[in-house]
Amino acid sequence: MTQHGMPFHSPTYPNGPYRFINREYLYIWYKTCPDAIRAHLPSPLEPDGSNTVVFEVIRMPDSSGFGDYTESGIVIPALYKGEKVLFTSQMYLDCEPPISGGREIWGFPKKLGYPTLHVEKETLVGRLKWGEDLVALATMGYKHYDLTDQGRKTEEILKMMGKTQVNYKWIPDANGKAKIEQLVAYNLRDIHVKGAWMGPARLHLVPHVQAPLADLPVRQIEKAMHVLIDCTLPYGRVLHDFKA
Repeated sequence: MTQHGMPFHSPTYPNGPYRFINREYLYIWYKTCPDAIRAHLPSPLEPDGSNTVVFEVIRMPDSSGFGDYTESGIVIPALYKGEKVLFTSQMYLDCEPPISGGREIWGFPKKLGYPTLHVEKETLVGRLKWGEDLVALATMGYKHYDLTDQGRKTEEILKMMGKTQVNYKWIPDANGKAKIEQLVAYNLRDIHVKGAWMGPARLHLVPHVQAPLADLPVRQIEKAMHVLIDCTLPYGRVLHDFKA
């Protein structure tokens, strides 16, 4: 099998697609400032008018080619030519292969950070640190309301997890100027929902120059969800080419 990637004799990650087993999410939807949303969306993406963004922590203990890692960040619901999409605004994770692969293939805005997701007594807790500094603290009541015992809810979760997600991909040429500038889209596939729960939640964001999640300040918590799935991450597709 031909291997593409760097370093030439020992690529950082293998060829895809990539399968994830027991991928665990903590989602918190919250209201924020509409001007901040606009500032974080590259044109031609537009705000969807909800003034809502999503803070997430994702635990990935079994990821083909990428291993065992955790990531955290903010996703912005947006519109692309009238279609509802999810724009990945910021991502922080603790493992090199998915950082390199995510940036090089799909244009994920990945940086090295230190997120964790675990249960503390009766609470699901997601933390994000930059070095020793706390950047985000998310808490949710553990498994208060089971959603998977309702067929309709399971279908809604499958639809949510399979929604089109979009990244802004910028890769420089050897002269430092943009070689690639694109909006890249992808959809998770082969999704199997193993569990989904809702509960009360809180979110605290700390201003930090290297991890500016607090630039999208928390105004009001809308809802929170804890989800466990298996899924496949396929290669992406170019949605918009700025250099075409």
